[in-house]
Amino acid sequence: MNAPTPNAATQPRLTSLSHGGGCGCKIAPGVLSDILKGSTGLPLPKELLVGIETADDAAVYQLNDEQALIATTDFFMPIVDDPYEFGRIAATNAISDVYAMGGTPIMALALVGMPISVLSTDTIGRILQGGQDVCRAAGIPIAGGHTIDSVEPIYGLVALGLVHPKRVKRNADAQAGDRLVLGKPLGVGVLSAALKKEQLDAAGYAAMIDITTRLNTPGPDLAKLDGVHALTDITGFGLAGHAMEMARGADKAVHLDWGRVPLIPGVRELAAAGLVTGASGRNWAAYGHEVRLGAGLAATEQALLSDPQTSGGLLVACDAASVDEVLATFRRHGFAQAADIGEVREFAGDGVRLQVNA
Repeated sequence: MNAPTPNAATQPRLTSLSHGGGCGCKIAPGVLSDILKGSTGLPLPKELLVGIETADDAAVYQLNDEQALIATTDFFMPIVDDPYEFGRIAATNAISDVYAMGGTPIMALALVGMPISVLSTDTIGRILQGGQDVCRAAGIPIAGGHTIDSVEPIYGLVALGLVHPKRVKRNADAQAGDRLVLGKPLGVGVLSAALKKEQLDAAGYAAMIDITTRLNTPGPDLAKLDGVHALTDITGFGLAGHAMEMARGADKAVHLDWGRVPLIPGVRELAAAGLVTGASGRNWAAYGHEVRLGAGLAATEQALLSDPQTSGGLLVACDAASVDEVLATFRRHGFAQAADIGEVREFAGDGVRLQVNA
C-alpha cells in the first residue's frame, strides 16, 4: 500500500525535523580540529591562493593575471518554520563567503536534501524558491545542483565568484594596530533558540529575518580599499571564534570593546533568561581557554560572544585611517548598525588570543 502524500496543512514544523538549525548545526571547532588533524593533502598548486590553512571562508584559485575563482559551499537544517524564509536564509548565508573574500558572485548550485515522505512538494518548492529569489537579488543564476531523500531537511548552495588576485581578502592578513569593524549586530542564535521554544515575539522574528537575509554586498567595495587588510564573516563559531581565527592566522591577538559591539534589540534579555543554543556552549568549550573576559562581563556576555550567527556580518580589519571609509561603505549598502568594535594587537604569547573589555 502506498504511503499517503504529505500535505502542507498537516505536516510538522520545519524546525521540529532538525536536531539543530542554521549555522548552529556546525560541528564544534574542537571536534572539527580532531577530525581534521590526521588528514593529509596533495601538493598544492601555486595557483591555489587560499586553501584550508587558516580556516578561511572560501578557496581561491587564480585563473589569470586579472581573475581568481572563489569556490565555497554551505548548507544546513531549518532555522525557521517558514519554508520560503528558510531558503532565503540558507542561500544568503552561502553566498556570504564569496563576499567575505572580497569577491563578486557569478553562479550557484543548489544542494537539496529533503524528507520527501514528510514534506509536501509545495513546501520543498517554497524552500527552493526562497533560494532562487536571493540568487536573483545577488544577480546570479542557480545553474544546477543535486538532490537526495534525507531524514532531515537540508538546503544550501555551492557559490562561485570572481575577484582580482590582488584584491583577495583573507582572514589571516590582519596587522597590529588595525581596527575591527563588524557589519551586522549579534544575536541570531539566541533568537533561533527563542523561536524553537515559541518564546520569540513578532519584532524579534522580523529582526531575525531581516538580518539573516541581508546579503553582505559591501565585500567587493571593501576589498578595493587599500587600508582593508583582512575580511571574514561571523557564522557558526560566533564572534569570538571567528575573531580568533583571524588572530591565529595572523599570529596576533584581538581586543574587543564589548560596549561597542552591536546587538539585536532584546537578545541580551533573552540570553540572560537562558534562551541560548547548544552550539554556543560547545563553541565556548572549544576555545574559551583562549579568551579573557574583563571585569563585569559574565555568563550572558560569554553566551553572546559564542552565539552562532547564521548569515552573520562581515568582520573587517583595517588601518585606523580607513575606519570612517569602511563604515561609510557599510552604510552605503544599508548596514546602519556597522560599528568599530576593537583592535588587533601583537600576541603576547600568553595563550590569550581574545581579550574582551567591558
